[in-house]
Amino acid sequence: MSEDGSLRIWDVNEFKSQKQVIKPKLARPGRIPVTTCAWDREGKLIAGGIGDGSIQIWNLKPGWGSRPDIYIEKSHSDDITGLKFSSDGRILLSRSFDGSLEVWDLRQIKAPLKVFDDLPNHYAQTNIAFSPDEQLFLTGTSIEKENTTGGLLCFCDCSKLELVQRVGLSPTCSVVQCAWHPRLNQIFAAAGDKSQGGCHVLYDPTLSERGALVCVARAPRKKSVDDFEAPPVIHNPHALPLFRDQPSHKRQWEKILKDPVKSHKPELPITGPGYGGRVGTTKGSLLTQYLLKQGGMIKETWMEEDPREAILKYADVAAKDPKFIAPAYAETQPEPVFAKSDSEDEEK
Repeated sequence: MSEDGSLRIWDVNEFKSQKQVIKPKLARPGRIPVTTCAWDREGKLIAGGIGDGSIQIWNLKPGWGSRPDIYIEKSHSDDITGLKFSSDGRILLSRSFDGSLEVWDLRQIKAPLKVFDDLPNHYAQTNIAFSPDEQLFLTGTSIEKENTTGGLLCFCDCSKLELVQRVGLSPTCSVVQCAWHPRLNQIFAAAGDKSQGGCHVLYDPTLSERGALVCVARAPRKKSVDDFEAPPVIHNPHALPLFRDQPSHKRQWEKILKDPVKSHKPELPITGPGYGGRVGTTKGSLLTQYLLKQGGMIKETWMEEDPREAILKYADVAAKDPKFIAPAYAETQPEPVFAKSDSEDEEK
């Protein structure tokens, strides 16, 4: 099926060219898209849902062409989203945007056997599925703004043509597609909206086999550090201002970090010679100290002075006015007697 208004049959073993191109029957000349299609179990019938609301069925017999063998005009008032044949090829189910599900008997196509209304549908992928024994068929519904029930999975009886059960799957997501696995005996339903999606599995602990039962029996897997995945960053510089990402402040922060005042950088510890407890080119942290040094009022001569001479220049002051131990023994301290130099005895 395609938007160009045709159905094309391809051979899976050779994709170079299609085997058959089917042009549906139209009430007026033009191009109307084919929205959905379905095969029967034996592969002899193909049904197509046309954009004008009609259902057309072709029998793949020798010499067949684009003219449909069964033509149901205006079966739905909107686009058809799903078609499903029964196993015997006599019953056809159709699902549409108009919120209905119709049951057709291909032997009597003047009117549908049953029409199930009040089944909202807002997705082009909404389908119908049979149970393995074909006693039931099911479909999903879409959520509406005024409805608070959420997406539902609706089950209908094939023999009585009655709605027997509505199962709520999600209060915020629509049920789009569904399938009933014949061997596992489990129902898989895809639900979601424009921002998220998920798969729901319905099973019976006594009748179902494997599948979800294997997962339920196992303990949940422990999270590992290797499971972390950083969210991908998508750069789109040509996007509209409404969808454009905010500019990065990385360069601005790097510039601020280099400024010691704006970044409130603490003072570094003293690791070398300095003056006044500071280390720097000015030998001080104040402008006044720098100007006094340049004017010659502050001189640093300790690097060029002899240590012995620096100590002896305070010898007379220490003898006249002792400050530490000498005052305590001033009255009792004997006069020091120094030994004569050996050099004098040698000279004599």
